[in-house]
Amino acid sequence: MPRITAPTVAEHRAAQQRALLDAARELLAEGEPEIPGFAEVAARAGLARSSMYQYFRSRQHLLEALIEDAFPRWSARVDEAMAAAGAPDRRILAYVTANLDLVAEGEHAIASAIAAVAPSEKVNRASAEMHNQLKAPLVDALDELGVPDAAETADLVNAVVHAASRQIEAGADVAAVRSRATALIEPYVTLVAHRTGYGNSTT
Repeated sequence: MPRITAPTVAEHRAAQQRALLDAARELLAEGEPEIPGFAEVAARAGLARSSMYQYFRSRQHLLEALIEDAFPRWSARVDEAMAAAGAPDRRILAYVTANLDLVAEGEHAIASAIAAVAPSEKVNRASAEMHNQLKAPLVDALDELGVPDAAETADLVNAVVHAASRQIEAGADVAAVRSRATALIEPYVTLVAHRTGYGNSTT
């Protein structure tokens, strides 16, 4: 990999840090049995091992940076898909498909690998907080749709998403899993949409 260059020092540093995080993510996605070592990450990024110490104090610090990096990327994708969907019933379906698309791209495997290689109270707490934040727009859409007990219903929707995610990670056909998950949830949101005045917004 060629040396990273950028117009400014700040941009150069940001590009290097991005390259190192991406390299660590790739190693975890490949089934790395532990937190990748600095030499291994730097080599994957095409940088000197000493570059790691400019951004990360330790392997644990690298892990924390990976966690902080993973959630905004995932959340932004889901938020973007939901925002483009329009009506709340469509946003709920977009939430399902966007999450499954991310699983298919390997993002969930990376998160699972992080939890597996470094289980800790801090990692578990961060993971729970991220899931709660990610669930918030789903709860909002359900509430706007007029669903009673929106938070509890969101947990049921997520149960379908999680089950579908496990099927994808086990090697099932992504399109088939996505279709099954949508087939389970769409009739419900369509029914509620009709009852609460959103009409045929899912058609």
